[in-house]
Amino acid sequence: MHLFYTPDILTQAELPAEEAQHCIRVLRLSQGDELLLTDGKGHFYKADITAVSGKRCRVAIKETIFQEPARSCHLHIAVAPAKNMDRNEWFAEKATEIGLDELTFLNCRFSERKEIKTGRVEKILVSAMKQSLGARLPKLNGMTDFDAFIRRDFRGGKFIAHCYEEEKALLKDVIRKGEDALVLIGPEGDFSPGETEKALTNGFVPVSLGKSRLRTETAALVACCTLNQANQ
Repeated sequence: MHLFYTPDILTQAELPAEEAQHCIRVLRLSQGDELLLTDGKGHFYKADITAVSGKRCRVAIKETIFQEPARSCHLHIAVAPAKNMDRNEWFAEKATEIGLDELTFLNCRFSERKEIKTGRVEKILVSAMKQSLGARLPKLNGMTDFDAFIRRDFRGGKFIAHCYEEEKALLKDVIRKGEDALVLIGPEGDFSPGETEKALTNGFVPVSLGKSRLRTETAALVACCTLNQANQ
């Protein structure tokens, strides 16, 4: 059964324009066919197509299915985006498939990219959610200033992965199962010494992701995998 993203399905009984086009023009579905919908907030809906008119596809919900969260905690990765946008999109896709609740792009001193168009990234998150048959869409935050971000209130564990020579515990050894977690991943040039110091002053714990020197998007994905494995 085909899965469609319908965030407003409870107030609007039809597919969004892009999903409707895929349903009608690509899949050639028509009145009477059965669909599986998700609102991205934890619910699936079994529905039938009730009418197709031009580019519009109306549906009627037959059954609501709640998808239990995969874990009891909130997992958040904040990463300075790579210069190559394909690498950022690759991370966003894979992290959604693995399991992520929130993604923030950070504007750091050594960031190679200072702007992010979140529209395309949002579509990639939706596609990855559907591909992995999930019903929960990660929250996406656009480019956010590092200094302002680290001063925000976060509950749970707060970690910063940096490459400076100092004794650091492995991320996997400091995560507490069931506790919300936020991990900061820096740009290719790493966080500046000043940024690292500010993060520590604001309660972030320095961590290592292993002995290998990783690209930004690889480090972010390793952090995502580590958080998920710790919460299995």
